[in-house]
Amino acid sequence: MNGRPQHTITLHKTHTMKISSLLSCVTALLSLNLMLPAIARAEGDDGKLRIIVFGAHPDDAQYTSGGTASKWIKLGHHVKLVSVTNGDIGHWQSAGGPLAQRRLAEVKKADALIGAETQVLDIHDGELMPSLENRQKIIRIIREWRADIVIAHRPWDYHPDHRYVGVLIQDAAFMVTVPYVCSDVPPLKKNPLFLYSSDGFQKPYPFKADIIVSVDDVFDQKLTAIHEMPSQHYEGGASGSEQHVAKVPPSTDEAARKAWLRERWVRRQGGEANQFRDSLIKWYGPEKGAAVKFAEAFEICEYGRQPKPEEIKVLFPFFP
Repeated sequence: MNGRPQHTITLHKTHTMKISSLLSCVTALLSLNLMLPAIARAEGDDGKLRIIVFGAHPDDAQYTSGGTASKWIKLGHHVKLVSVTNGDIGHWQSAGGPLAQRRLAEVKKADALIGAETQVLDIHDGELMPSLENRQKIIRIIREWRADIVIAHRPWDYHPDHRYVGVLIQDAAFMVTVPYVCSDVPPLKKNPLFLYSSDGFQKPYPFKADIIVSVDDVFDQKLTAIHEMPSQHYEGGASGSEQHVAKVPPSTDEAARKAWLRERWVRRQGGEANQFRDSLIKWYGPEKGAAVKFAEAFEICEYGRQPKPEEIKVLFPFFP
């Protein structure tokens, strides 16, 4: 006894029933609260997939993955397209800050048309190195996006910036889950699925189409987005010339320009579908796989998550 008067509380039966009901509600709410971590991985997460695509220059991510990105976005998932350099030498006629600003404006227009977010890092075109500083930049970007899927170039390519994006992504693949690496940003609890975008290089080994997506239904949308980057196709980018520009329909004839662009991308995406037809049949079945006209293909990186086919169908919810 502490010397204080003791009070006896007598509850009416009705009060007891009300308290019992209240306790039941509290118990239900607590149960729901315990379920929330399984539904949402982090505060503000809506349960949708989060995909991030890295390209070396302001056009690469749009070229390699713009169709698949559009399909994810149409289903409510979140996609960010990142250029690791600013593209400031990617034109035969201009360079420096004005070109970097022009290319940033181009990709923002392109990404807005498919609903993707845009990020362009301020690293000079042609000067990307697989340094510790750049690795940490990539780790932070992946963590901040809370990525489920990361897509990038393979580390074998004609362009050093492409190669080093692949190396940086490989170096980040395990580190994104390590707590005391870039400890200012919370580590990912689960390693993302890391993928390579397709290419035609044969050494040290050719690209393997582990996952391939039909982009027939978004092909025109992808072309509409790419149309907004004229510096890289209508003007030829770093490899352009006056002769190239002379062969392209003028900017005053937009319909002819789009037809010129479509012809080239029919060959590119149609070639990808034909080259990896066996993979299309694997994922879509014999009838649908044989009918696909345009596709984007991806190879699974050994350094990230190694999903089973059932998980791939969750991460790529376009397959029948």
